[in-house]
Parts: sequence; C-alpha cells; structure tokens
Amino acid sequence: MIFSVKFFTMLAQVLNPMHPQTDSLVTIGQILKPFGIRGDVKVESMSDVPGRFEGLQTVYLTRPHEAGTPMETTVTQVRAVNAGYLVRFSAFSTPEEAAHFRGAWIQIRTSADLPRDPDTFYQFELIGLRVKDSDGQHMGIVEEILEYPQHHVLVVRNKEAEMLIPASRRTIERVDLDNRCLHIASKKWWDLTHAL
Repeated sequence: MIFSVKFFTMLAQVLNPMHPQTDSLVTIGQILKPFGIRGDVKVESMSDVPGRFEGLQTVYLTRPHEAGTPMETTVTQVRAVNAGYLVRFSAFSTPEEAAHFRGAWIQIRTSADLPRDPDTFYQFELIGLRVKDSDGQHMGIVEEILEYPQHHVLVVRNKEAEMLIPASRRTIERVDLDNRCLHIASKKWWDLTHAL
C-alpha cells in the first residue's frame, strides 16, 4: 500500500451554522500582505495541486485567532509571481481594506472536487482520527502532522504520552475514514518506546 499525505492543512473555526461547517473547508493558501493600490494581495500557496489558484472562483477567508465565521468572497484575478500569487478578491478594493486580512487563511469547500490518488489522504482528513495498534488497543488521537523531507510524521497524543509515528507503508496498516480510525501496523515497526 502506498501512503502519502497531501499538503492541505488548517481548518476554519466556524461558529455560525449558516456558514460551511468546520470539516467542510480546507486551507489552500495564506494572505501574506497587500500589494499595489487596487487591493491585490500576495498569497503563499499551501497546496500541492498544480493550477489550484488559477481556477478559483468562490473562496472563504478566515482570520486566525479571531472568533467568527469565514468571509465568502470571489476571486477576480490571479497572477503567478516568484514564490506565490498575486490575487484580487471582490471583498476588498484598497490596500487598507486588504491589510485587515494579512495572515488570513484562504479556504475552499472540500466538495470542490479535490483530486485524489489511491491510498492518498489529505492532512485535514487525518487530524482527529483515533489511532489503534495491531491488537486493537487505543493509542490516542492524531493531533498534528509534521512535514519532513523523507515523510510526514503523525503526532498522536493521549492523556499520558505523545507519540511520533512516521506516515509510511511500514507503520500504517490502513486508514478508515468512515469510522474515523487509523490502524498502525505490526509492533515490529512500531511500539510505545517511540513515545516522548
């Protein structure tokens, strides 16, 4: 089984039921700073999907560390630049308005036809999964995913310990998204001595 993790990370904090639910949004980028006099913004991509920004229409902007609902807006222009994009949104048209969204997450609905290869999972799908060992014993919850050059590492926590589990074919037996559970392979490849 090939196991890989896509780079879609942070989820929105959604408090108003009239807006998309937390698990229906996925972050694809972050606004870095205003650019120019028309309210354009410099954006860092957090997506590994080629052409992700060029085809955008409706997105949600969420300001980190602020309670509230994401703001729905339309993308009116996208230009690729050096290590990111210049994006114009219908929500603001001056640099002063754009400055209020410095650091905001750019999110789309998960139903927006996310591409998927076999045995590939998005980070937002793995966060919050229960983790069980090969004997069916509960090990903890996936709370974070660290990115390293060779592979991703799942941070699994329970009340007593934090475990770092490599996201690889050897350590992960199967991912059951329907039952929100990740099954760890044989203790030959993993045991609690890896706990921190």
